[in-house]
Amino acid sequence: MSVLPGRPYPLGASWDGRGVNFALYSAHAEKVELLLFESADDPQPSRRLTLGERTGPVWHGFVPGLRPGQLYAYAVHGPWMPEQGHRFNPTKALLDPYAKALGRTIRWDDSLFGYAIGHPRQDLERSSNPSAPHAPLGMVIEPGFDWSGDRAPGVPWDRTVIYETHVRGATMRHPDVPPELRGTYLGLASEPMIEHLKALGVTTVQLMPIQSFVQDRHLVDRGLRNYWGYNPLGYFAPEPSYATRPEDAVREVKMMVRALHAAGLEVILDVVYNHTGEGNHLGPTLSYRGVDNRSYYKLNPENRRYHMDYTGTGNTLDPSNPYVLQLVMDSLRYWVQEMRFDGFRFDLAAALARELYEVDMLSAFFKIIQQDPVLSQVKLIAEPWDVGPGGYQVGAFPWQWTEWNGRYRDVVRGFWRGDGGLTAELATRLSGSSDLYERSGRRPVASVNFVCAHDGFTLRDLVSYAHKHNDANGEGNRDGHDDNRSDNMGHEGPTEDAAIRARRARRQRNLAATLLLSQGVPMWLGGDEIGRTQQGNNNAYCQDNELSWFDWSSVDADFFAFVRHVIAFRKAHPTFSRRHFLRGDDGNGAQDVSWWHPAGRQMGEGDWSDVGLRVFGMLLSGQLRDHDALGRPVQDDTFFLVMSSAREPVEFAAPQLATGRGWKLEWSTAKGARASAASLRVPDESFTVFRRTPSPRSRRAPTWSP
Repeated sequence: MSVLPGRPYPLGASWDGRGVNFALYSAHAEKVELLLFESADDPQPSRRLTLGERTGPVWHGFVPGLRPGQLYAYAVHGPWMPEQGHRFNPTKALLDPYAKALGRTIRWDDSLFGYAIGHPRQDLERSSNPSAPHAPLGMVIEPGFDWSGDRAPGVPWDRTVIYETHVRGATMRHPDVPPELRGTYLGLASEPMIEHLKALGVTTVQLMPIQSFVQDRHLVDRGLRNYWGYNPLGYFAPEPSYATRPEDAVREVKMMVRALHAAGLEVILDVVYNHTGEGNHLGPTLSYRGVDNRSYYKLNPENRRYHMDYTGTGNTLDPSNPYVLQLVMDSLRYWVQEMRFDGFRFDLAAALARELYEVDMLSAFFKIIQQDPVLSQVKLIAEPWDVGPGGYQVGAFPWQWTEWNGRYRDVVRGFWRGDGGLTAELATRLSGSSDLYERSGRRPVASVNFVCAHDGFTLRDLVSYAHKHNDANGEGNRDGHDDNRSDNMGHEGPTEDAAIRARRARRQRNLAATLLLSQGVPMWLGGDEIGRTQQGNNNAYCQDNELSWFDWSSVDADFFAFVRHVIAFRKAHPTFSRRHFLRGDDGNGAQDVSWWHPAGRQMGEGDWSDVGLRVFGMLLSGQLRDHDALGRPVQDDTFFLVMSSAREPVEFAAPQLATGRGWKLEWSTAKGARASAASLRVPDESFTVFRRTPSPRSRRAPTWSP
């Protein structure tokens, strides 16, 4: 079998109908061999071909006659000098960093480690044990797909409602999803799931990682699995375990995206470019470490044997290397152009801003995305922190980005738990967090608001547990966050006490209403709308079982109806998704927002600092005109939102306005709310919405009552 010179670009394995071009970046390698396998069961390659051409740091060759479905890996020769950052070992079969599909997943064995396990010198001694029988293999693909007129929904940011979910967990227990599709890409795109998402009213599905990831050996040895997927192996290849046929993973992802788009739903992918699944210096040699450890990872400048770890996973990718940055950008464009995704949520995004070791928001990563004609036009969401020094960067990302607003989560949880002194900050968060985003020219949609996410308690557990219960993870309950700002209402976990159950249900409604009627972009944790519980586990990353999967047999139908109602209410009233920050007094006596004390006066400085104040109102005027993105005038009714974490009902003196004919109760999360000309009765622990007498053209949302 001959190897022709081929081309250095594109990187990866590219089939052109006559054969396959292979191109691999390795700046410090001395020799690169292409390993070809006939099947995933082969313990050794059937062919071992040398890529004799090198253009700059790229090794390449063209093999005539190879076709899609071909399994392959690399053996890369070079120095073994761990203290200089070099960990080349030609006895290790290495996955192509640009592999578009996996032909075989990891089969754990000591041979997967580049060093001699058990040797007194640990990772300083090179292993001679071949890993070919156990290593992950790439697979050449034929990228063609009939998109059948697929068209992205193109939901504007101010109309976006995000639904964060897990491909596998959402459908594993769904009785109406065909058994063969449960837990798969096609299962998520099945008719029952699409009907659920459409009925709920969300606009955008955000998937937890589906780029292929490593099943950690320590978890496998304990009978557990990496469920969340934040441990990447390949940045192009979809996770094969989510496909009905692993070899069809690429096609099935495209089918999923096409079906969701056809239903009017956007699809966003959670991506993890801050680290890989190879871990620290004692981790396995699966791909990047063996291809060129010193080039792909940030290493300790004082001793390159060790990795810099800004992620808590043992390593950090080095985007200051142009070829690593190219890998990230090529991967992102691939998922947009070939897989048709509508945007990304970047895990620990601050790590990508570290040029050398400090966080730099003028780094090449952001500059390249800003000028890229593809990536600059999709939704970009940052988790704006990492675990390194100076890594907390909420509010600091460039203007094209939106951010997970962790400060929003904390204050909303704290207020509804009854913590004092939070009214001022809660008002700021309800208004879109202008203190964080306005100074850089950003708008309210820069804030992705959330109360719950995959990392932490579910909404039901947030109101049922005062403490985490992570014993099932096998880490002595030491893992997971301790500061959850949760509450059990007097009993830890499930209870038959009717009063406690009623309070918990009301607290969930209060949290949901706050989230969905705040300025900014709401993100809903998938399964919360049906009452999903993880039994108090706030770090279920390794629980690929009933603990994490949605339980469709015990749906909280009343809460689902409430969430559906509030989402529809938000959509019906542009007051709750304004394109510009609320200003308060515009200088001419008009107010788009004002804040009210129960005594019937606007809040003063002393009121904001009153740590005992548990009730306040937010008056949103609909009389001030706004314009949509096309310049068309937007006007709405005037609403008065009253939030009360007090344990008793409150008679709230009704704000007296010059216009309108009085207040009307729109809805409340609790029974007993009412409105009169002079006062508004607000139930204990409730979120209540009053409307100025509605105009004849006012749009109505589905009704709901407690």
